[in-house]
Amino acid sequence: MIATSISPATSTSAVRLQDVTKAFGTGESKTLALNDVTMVLPYGELVLLVGPSGCGKTTLISLVAGLLDATSGTVEVLGRNLSTMSGTRKVNFRGVNIGFVFQQYNLLPALNAVENACVPLLIAGWNRSEAIDKAAALLTKVGLGNRLKSYPNQLSGGQQQRVAIARALVHEPKLLVCDEPTAALDAASGRTVMGLIRETALQNDRAVIVVTHDSRVYDFGDRIVEMSDGRIDRVVVPALGDKLSEIHS
Repeated sequence: MIATSISPATSTSAVRLQDVTKAFGTGESKTLALNDVTMVLPYGELVLLVGPSGCGKTTLISLVAGLLDATSGTVEVLGRNLSTMSGTRKVNFRGVNIGFVFQQYNLLPALNAVENACVPLLIAGWNRSEAIDKAAALLTKVGLGNRLKSYPNQLSGGQQQRVAIARALVHEPKLLVCDEPTAALDAASGRTVMGLIRETALQNDRAVIVVTHDSRVYDFGDRIVEMSDGRIDRVVVPALGDKLSEIHS
């Protein structure tokens, strides 16, 4: 089934964007990154956000994650209106409820892999030993059990990406937002990571948004949201048994 817009929000919505616009700059240098976007992400789903570079995908997820403010419109996440939330409250809300996988990893160079992965737990007040143990278990699950003490400059790009993903998952966020999580990974590692991400999405009180250009992971999604020029063009909801890569093409 193909829809031209995403249905209105309900009580089961993890994310709701209503008539959202995001502009950068002013006057003649003003650029419209998002133009009147309305979108709903239900709990229990993994949504893939696709489209050409510069179409607004990263801006959209940055708004959802509370890293940017909308120019106009409403951004609701987990029942809270981010558009009216103060900066401090938004930071606290994001730290507890949202996991973000950055395209550039954003690991702390002075911390080793397991220390990087456990940072959200330490911020939340966990005992250091327990936080290290939980992060180590998650890193082992993504194939880095033998690199726990390695520093970012001792890891390949793919290994750094897996540390970043473990860091985003370790505090079991209600909403997981990922920007190209498999871009630096080979096929096997990418599927392992997407399997972990999908486990998060399949819980009734959680949801996941993944920005991707990687058609190898399309079959992990519940729907594909296609964007261009700051707008949502269409939403592909696959029928049972369909392969998303075939529908998308």
